[in-house]
Amino acid sequence: MFDWMLPEDHAIALLKKDHDSVKALFEAFEKAKTPATRQKIAAQAVTELKIHAVLEEEIFYPAVRAHVGSKLMNEADEEHHVAKVLIAELDTVTDKNDHRDAKFTVLSESVRHHIKEEENEVLPKARELKMDFEALGRRMLDRKKELLKSGIPADSEHAMVEASGGRADSPAMAAKRKNVGGARKTAPLSSGTRHASKR
Repeated sequence: MFDWMLPEDHAIALLKKDHDSVKALFEAFEKAKTPATRQKIAAQAVTELKIHAVLEEEIFYPAVRAHVGSKLMNEADEEHHVAKVLIAELDTVTDKNDHRDAKFTVLSESVRHHIKEEENEVLPKARELKMDFEALGRRMLDRKKELLKSGIPADSEHAMVEASGGRADSPAMAAKRKNVGGARKTAPLSSGTRHASKR
């Protein structure tokens, strides 16, 4: 088990604190009774996740990547990408969208998985480094202050969702929208799929 008894400004302690904060928000969302409360909690969690991702991607991950190894770090990068796509979609859908709560629930499940892997694999491996983690933590705190003051920079995931027309469609939502105007059009099946469907 990893020892989390670290100084407050230690980079790993800061990441663990962020993890605990967002997990508490996920639990509060699950217990919330009203749509307005869920929306407020989701907005706070999304903001915290955006800041946390910037700190990891700009400062922490580059500092530990070589030691932790490309397999773990590449997976962490991809988990960030998936979470950021969901966040971009949450930023575009309105509270009238009946998929909003589902989208946030999927985000929370994905992030919980990411946190578990990070705390069980990435952070213990990173801790082996002979590095001034407190200096790294101070850099992260300074960057966090900047982000809170100046705002979070745009990312490619938001650009991707915006380029899609900002509908943030899941496959089911897109199919529903296409079917509203008339008969459904279907794409031809490949020969392998046709054969499988005859069984």
